[in-house]
Amino acid sequence: MTTLAAANAQDMKLAIMLVDIGLVLVVGAALGRLAQKLRQPIVVGEITAGILLGPSVLGLLPGNLTEHIFPADVRPLLSAVSQVGLILFMFVVGWEFEKRLIRPHARLAAGVSLSSIAVAFGLGVALAPFLYDEHSTVAGHHISFVAFATFMGTAMSVTAFPVLARILTENKLLDTRAGSLSLASAAIDDLLAWCLLAYVSALVTANGDYSDLADIGLYSVAYVAGMFLVVRPLVARLVWRWAATERWSALLAVLCAGALTSAWLTTWIGIHAIFGAFLFGFVMPREPAMVLAEHLRKPMDHVSVVLLPVFFIVTGLGVDLGALTSGDFVALAAIIAVACTGKLVGAIVPARLAGFSWREAKDLGLLMNTRGLTELIILNAAVTLGVLDGRMFTMLVIMALVTTAMAGPLLSRPRPEQADVPEPAEGVVASAPPHASEPDVDFIRPRT
Repeated sequence: MTTLAAANAQDMKLAIMLVDIGLVLVVGAALGRLAQKLRQPIVVGEITAGILLGPSVLGLLPGNLTEHIFPADVRPLLSAVSQVGLILFMFVVGWEFEKRLIRPHARLAAGVSLSSIAVAFGLGVALAPFLYDEHSTVAGHHISFVAFATFMGTAMSVTAFPVLARILTENKLLDTRAGSLSLASAAIDDLLAWCLLAYVSALVTANGDYSDLADIGLYSVAYVAGMFLVVRPLVARLVWRWAATERWSALLAVLCAGALTSAWLTTWIGIHAIFGAFLFGFVMPREPAMVLAEHLRKPMDHVSVVLLPVFFIVTGLGVDLGALTSGDFVALAAIIAVACTGKLVGAIVPARLAGFSWREAKDLGLLMNTRGLTELIILNAAVTLGVLDGRMFTMLVIMALVTTAMAGPLLSRPRPEQADVPEPAEGVVASAPPHASEPDVDFIRPRT
């Protein structure tokens, strides 16, 4: 009887999880559409859906509905589902990273990206001492100031490339100088952000032991070398052979298995799983482009459509505005101010030096200030690593939402003379087909 009762309890958990996922998809889709009508990227609606279903809104209603709909013993199952979706999404992010996007603007894009990261990172580190004492202990464990400050700098430095692509498409700015340059700069920014996160992961895992940190560094170098020197040519050969014989289902299964295995390997090394998934996608072959997009990338995108909203709900369940104190709201204002200042100043100054008008430079700064899904991924990684407590996590999620939502309304509307910039347009189209023409798809498609 005990075994039967345990089996029934497990079946009930699975049943609740399935109903929860159905609810997540419906609410996320509804608020995503509403966000579009308000000229916001879909990710803003989906993040809001997670917050509304969490303790900040639904949990305040009589009967504690959040706990009934998302019971504590079901949340680990939802988290596991969200992590699978996140790993596969990061694989596609790495796969869609295109050098051709950066090449037409390589020098200026690198300057804008490095400047915006440097200023934002520096301001984040400068803000850390004022926040550290209140948030230095997470779940009973002390967090070193170096790890906390490094992460704060990383969180301020993020620009979300997929979110940016969607905003540019909806505002008809893809063919403008500011639009094409921001895409190239954001691509570099994202790549550097994952490297910074890998460093924070290693720092936290080593826990102040420099010999462990050195070991993690050596293993990481060996892993990256193996991915480029061994895995990349093997996967390229496999893709070409199986694509020629149209073994798409088997190839898709192998690639998903490769992304998950690579994510496991980086976790074992001591850096976060998303770095492994991203790098496995990064070493994937890009040709034959149209064939791979049709038979491999589209199915992967469809998986993300189903699984990623679960990630937003899991994130929203960790956001509790009611737990913030009056001092936390002051800290939240400071975090938002630092985040905006770092990106705006860091992008506007090099743009002006390159001859951009104030209007173009302002648009570039606003675009580089969008954080969206990329920020949420980094914040959830920090929670997993034990770097952020609940209150700081809540404040940084709100910062990500505000900085993403503010771009659309503040961007300049395109002028007729801005539409003819053929070289950036070619770079953009080369980097993201067929997604840029699909208005109902979000994130990497480009979705947010």
